[in-house]
Amino acid sequence: MRTLLTFGMTLAMSLGFGTSAFAQAPRQPHAGEIAAGLRRLGVTGSVLYVAAHPDDENTRFLAWLVGERGLRAGYLSLTRGDGGQNLIGTEQDELLGLIRTYELLAARRVDGAEQYFTRARDFGYTKSADEALRIWGHDAVLADVVLAIRRFQPDLIVTRFNTKPPNHGHHTASALLAAEAFTAAADPKRFPEQLDLVKPWKADRLLNNVSTWSLKPDADMSGYLKVDVGGYDALLGRSWGEISAESRSQHKSQGFGVPAERGPLLEYFTPLDGTAPKADVFEGLDLSWRRWKGTEAVARAVDDAVKGFDARTPSRTVPALLRVHEALSALPGDHPWKALKLRETESLIAACAGLFLEARAPEAAGVPGTPVALSLFALNRSPTALRWVSVTLPGGESVPVNTALAEHTPFKLEKKVTLPEDATITTPYWLRKPFEGGLFALEPSDRALTGLPEGGPALAVTFVYEVGGRRITVTRPVVHVWTDPVRGELYRAFEVVPAVTATLERDRVMFPNGATQAISVVLGAGRSEATGKVRLELPRGWRSEPVEQSFQLAARGDERTVQFRVTPPKGATEKGRLRVVVESGGRAESWRVRDVAHEHLPPLAVRQPSEATLIPFALATKVKRLGYIPGPGDRVAESLAAVGYEVTVLPEERLASEKLERFDAILVGVRAFNANPRLAVHRERLLDYVKQGGRLVVQYNTNSRVGPLAAFVGPYPLEIGRERVTDETAVMTPVSKDEPLLRTPNRLTDADFDGWVQERGLYFASKWDDHYRPVFELNDAGEAPLRGSLLVTRHGKGVFVYTGLAFFRQLPAGVPGAYRLLANVLAQ
Repeated sequence: MRTLLTFGMTLAMSLGFGTSAFAQAPRQPHAGEIAAGLRRLGVTGSVLYVAAHPDDENTRFLAWLVGERGLRAGYLSLTRGDGGQNLIGTEQDELLGLIRTYELLAARRVDGAEQYFTRARDFGYTKSADEALRIWGHDAVLADVVLAIRRFQPDLIVTRFNTKPPNHGHHTASALLAAEAFTAAADPKRFPEQLDLVKPWKADRLLNNVSTWSLKPDADMSGYLKVDVGGYDALLGRSWGEISAESRSQHKSQGFGVPAERGPLLEYFTPLDGTAPKADVFEGLDLSWRRWKGTEAVARAVDDAVKGFDARTPSRTVPALLRVHEALSALPGDHPWKALKLRETESLIAACAGLFLEARAPEAAGVPGTPVALSLFALNRSPTALRWVSVTLPGGESVPVNTALAEHTPFKLEKKVTLPEDATITTPYWLRKPFEGGLFALEPSDRALTGLPEGGPALAVTFVYEVGGRRITVTRPVVHVWTDPVRGELYRAFEVVPAVTATLERDRVMFPNGATQAISVVLGAGRSEATGKVRLELPRGWRSEPVEQSFQLAARGDERTVQFRVTPPKGATEKGRLRVVVESGGRAESWRVRDVAHEHLPPLAVRQPSEATLIPFALATKVKRLGYIPGPGDRVAESLAAVGYEVTVLPEERLASEKLERFDAILVGVRAFNANPRLAVHRERLLDYVKQGGRLVVQYNTNSRVGPLAAFVGPYPLEIGRERVTDETAVMTPVSKDEPLLRTPNRLTDADFDGWVQERGLYFASKWDDHYRPVFELNDAGEAPLRGSLLVTRHGKGVFVYTGLAFFRQLPAGVPGAYRLLANVLAQ
């Protein structure tokens, strides 16, 4: 399976069809894409682009490398973007990282490059590369960068960022690691444990792709290497700028839709290490087959295939491609381009013949120990003489077929397999274990997958067919296909699932003042006729009512919600851990499932043990009824409802008619004014609510030259800047010792600022009218104190508050002090 992932995905994406994301519908490449693939057979060069996050890659350069130069290109993102923010939903942390992983894969399907990662977690913004490398573990993440280089074997390594601060610490760290790995990857004494999988590799040169967005319009660029990446391919009918824009626009969770670019597009580079070109980034490099001894037959065969291609009848090129296949097969087994180019050639043979191979399951999932019916389908859509020789089923059984695939004559084969009793439950491989510090932890069986965007499919079928006397092996994942009445035919990967999942609605349960809390568990059936009992395993002294509950689920996919009332011990102050256990079919298991569903992504699910943290704490609240104007991607409203507030969500269209005076306070979600400019229409009405005695609390919005804030609701002038404090342990010093916000209804102490996650806050106010009262002074190490994190002003009879403190992270993370502080803010 590792071979399929590392080599097979390259060709499929470079041709513009297929994908490493197994749930995608197949697409036959058109003649222009086949012609481009034929040209790329003659190129044996590769470029690895290195940066820190999803969206950091230069899609213009990647699209040009693959499309114009025919090179193999890859993007190594140190992280999966877990610590960012989400414009399309409420997913945060590892679920957001999952979304961004598949957005990157979607981008690579467009621009034709490959995608790689390290195990580093995106723990949020940092101003220091030293902090990033300390949290990740310098040697561990360096090892992953070295592994990526040794696996990819690039001629050029290109960094997006330089090593000069100020910059996001992850960005700077990516440049530092790339420079160190450039040398380390070639040294067999560095990370020798990798050498059973890969060999040392010396890239020829290391370049930096100069970022021009921060330069002045009249900056002197004459000292840099220049590349015009704005070409046009008539076979595809698109420019690289158009393809690049489509690729970048796949980063939808970040709101990175961009316009297409046409015409010249200049990119600039500066040499960092290795050979130093003077005028062209590829100067002095032969990236054809001529660079390798004994490849003359390959080069001739490729030239013949390119020259003889007829776009109207691609099948006529199959004999020429078989000669390429024969010449490649004769190369030594350790030739660095043999396996990759063989797979490219095999995919081109199938494309020219219009060969369609697929393995379907009638259901989307199966439970360990149960049978799965497979429908195998083959169709030859050309006059090419093909014979289906055999098929290897999941589990290893080889079934002879030996039948000719006549033109336009579908051939089907029905088979049944049984999932092993110990079959691995499907979940993203890097999320199978709890993460450790700054790195995702991998199971020993998954370590060979380190850095790959995803693991192998749950089930796969291997087809063997014969053409022109040569046998070719093709692996297809097992998929489930259904028809949506609006979106048409849809695909998803077959998954192995538990017999019953028991998913908690919250993975952190707050117990204010020792109150009993109702805990809901959603039971989901992975098979029909699922019966059993569900119970909660609790810490000593905690009580559950009832102790257990029986259930019966008739059909696969059925759900039922059960509730337990959980009470902490009297006076409890220590956190505890809850585990949900399901006894069914002779097994006692604990699984939860979290689905991620967005139309631009395949269906995704994370399955992990069903556990939650129990958090008893003291909380006084002065207000009860809250209105919440939602922003994109936060869970503040549900977090407040879970501790006893009566929360009414107020979408923009309700604000004109809603009786605002019925709310004790109104809270505005993060980036609400950025995401919905129409909120500005309601400015006067919201301010009138304050004037009449209401409390209005606005969480952070952003304001920059890229995304200026058109309107704001504050009663007096206030400017939002870029200032933030990334150290979640930064000291919170009251500006005034008599600050009333710190005394009522909760008397706050230093302990209330312990345990915060990721950051103190972001997008603080940078300038404000004297009417506003700053509450806190705080700073990152070595920086000047900031006072714009929390501003309070009276307006008429009421109070207006702007805060950049990261309540949107702290409340879902179960930070007691954040609840207490926000209760005080709401009560002003």
